[in-house]
Amino acid sequence: MTTTAPATRTAAPSPAVTWSVRDGIAVVVLDLQSQPVNVISRAVKDELLSCFATLDNDPNVRAIAFFSGKADNFIAGAEIEEFVQLRSASEAERLSADGQQMLDGVARSSKPVAVGIHGSCLGGGFEFALACRYRVASDHDKTQIGLPEVQLGILPAAGGCQRLPRLVGARAALDMILAGKSERAAKAFRLGMVDELVPPAILEEITIAAARRLADGWRPKRKRRGGVAGWLLDGNPLGRRLVFRTARKQVLEKTSGHYPAPLAALDAVEHGLRHGMAAGLRREAQLFGQLAVTDVSRKLVQIFFATNQLKKDPGIANAPPPVRVTRLGIIGSGFMGAGIAGTAVAQAQVDVRMKDADLPRVAQGIRAAREILDDRLRRRRITTYEHARLIALLSGGDNYAGFGRAELVIEAVFEDLTVKRQVLQEVEAALPETGVFASNTSTIPITSIAEGARRPQQVIGMHFFSPVAKMPLLEVIPGALTAPGAVSTAVAFGRRMGKTVIVVKDSPGFWVNRILAPYANEVGHLLGDGASIEVIDEMAVRFGFPVGPVTLLDEVGLDVAEKVAHVMLAAYGDRLQSPAGPGVSALVKGGRLGRKSGRGFYVYAGGKKRGVDESVYRLLGVQPNGGPRPAEVLQRLTLGMVNEAARALGEGVVRNPRDGDIGAIFGFGFPPFRGGPLRYADDLGAARVVADLERLAERLGPRFAPSDVLQELARRESKFYA
Repeated sequence: MTTTAPATRTAAPSPAVTWSVRDGIAVVVLDLQSQPVNVISRAVKDELLSCFATLDNDPNVRAIAFFSGKADNFIAGAEIEEFVQLRSASEAERLSADGQQMLDGVARSSKPVAVGIHGSCLGGGFEFALACRYRVASDHDKTQIGLPEVQLGILPAAGGCQRLPRLVGARAALDMILAGKSERAAKAFRLGMVDELVPPAILEEITIAAARRLADGWRPKRKRRGGVAGWLLDGNPLGRRLVFRTARKQVLEKTSGHYPAPLAALDAVEHGLRHGMAAGLRREAQLFGQLAVTDVSRKLVQIFFATNQLKKDPGIANAPPPVRVTRLGIIGSGFMGAGIAGTAVAQAQVDVRMKDADLPRVAQGIRAAREILDDRLRRRRITTYEHARLIALLSGGDNYAGFGRAELVIEAVFEDLTVKRQVLQEVEAALPETGVFASNTSTIPITSIAEGARRPQQVIGMHFFSPVAKMPLLEVIPGALTAPGAVSTAVAFGRRMGKTVIVVKDSPGFWVNRILAPYANEVGHLLGDGASIEVIDEMAVRFGFPVGPVTLLDEVGLDVAEKVAHVMLAAYGDRLQSPAGPGVSALVKGGRLGRKSGRGFYVYAGGKKRGVDESVYRLLGVQPNGGPRPAEVLQRLTLGMVNEAARALGEGVVRNPRDGDIGAIFGFGFPPFRGGPLRYADDLGAARVVADLERLAERLGPRFAPSDVLQELARRESKFYA
């Protein structure tokens, strides 16, 4: 028979950890009062150790139920600020070993621990949960569970590489650890990452009940997942060997060896399963120590901090509160319009009204927007009920009915100034006085679009990237007369759509297309000098780009690239002129638009790239003959971009180097492990970049003449980042 002690309340040495004892169950709550989310720092670690030591020695305590005191966060992970202060591999290894020791104490505690998870449970937070005997999660959308450490260039180093494979099997664990994935609670439950899934309202009740059962000697039974295949691949050494061999091959194909963290995590998992838990933990700590002080990890952490800063940045000084958008109008139901509509419904859950010239086009756009929701349903990101509810938010027509209630209208029509001005005039007649009109233009200045507008202060640019549902960046472009409230409204809504938002100056090409222009144009110069399409793309991929510049042109669409090239040439002159311009025009006239038409520089079939279309060389009037050395190919592609980025920063196209680098990384895939074009210039040194550009300019012409900004940095021996 269990004796019942009176409920008591005891405070830990600081307000982060508190607990009470209820009928033999200690209910522990972690709540960092000074921070919006819970993180595990050295101070928190000490408090938790003290708490568990006290409860372990309390005869009135039979089991522990652990919760977060935050409304929508369990534990977001380790304290990153402490991580960046590490200066040596041995120091980092000790930090990992300390965390492992703490969680080993939780796992071995004589008082079994059940944990109730609501909100983000990531990194060290999930490693804490893995060390507990029983895991209950809320079925709320905000409950996300995972190990994202490789995204910071490190690995789960508080036992995550050891406990997760033993819980869910090597295949499922590697799928999560090597990609740095997090899963919604429902999928985490299906995978076996948590033991029970309940509504938030009863999370505490069910977790305490589980702790009570554990105190009475109950042990949860967990079945191996995956049936026969699971046993063959996860349940025996030969099968696991195949799993690890396949995983290593996939990691190398995906990362090209640029990111050491996934391979190190694979090593830690394999070592632990082969040699035992203790050996695995030692290997895990050792590898963490090596990774934590690498340049790759430092760059990825810098990106993490930059994106977090941007989430809180309104884009302008003294920004007024944004208008809350509940109704969105979309003009144009083509590929971009449908992508914006579907993403807005899926992410921001707003009413969307689409408008086009005729009803069949509108129907096609709504169907394309629905495909984004259908995909989320297939991947179990939303339920059948949520899918039906979100689809009901989509509507459309061939007139402006319903636009009078819209707080924001986004125009996504043909990239033509006359057409965009006409649409603006029509929309202003229907839009309320306070409504914001945003143009999804990729190159045309917003001030030009707003000329003649009745309310130019409500006109702004919102440049989405294709495909909208997948590309994370949004450029917000205020015109000369745009009001601050329109800027803050556009920025806030972009974030609700799940985008990383940068505010850029109203100039041709804005930021991304401006700095991308010399990169794309150099393709024409290199082809003219005898380089092959394959070599050009291969060198860019070796540098770390996800695809080469020729493939990128096909992905964007040669018709779009042609229009952008005309705008950039008119704005910036011969410096941004491509010698392949007439040839590309011939390709476009022949209907060869890239991937979307099945032919561009490459041939496409069944949605896949099938190889170079050799007839392209003839149409462009060039012939591959070996061309420049591969190293020169790479130098010409990258330094032209770096030079233009420095020039554009000097002109104030972006507010600071942070925004510029994030724009390049999220806008077109500049290699994250290099930190962005401006950090890359800092790493090379301005003096070296200027000297290399001067040598290229001497041989190849003034397009490589070093910008004034780079020359000034070289003279002062300074950097973009202090």
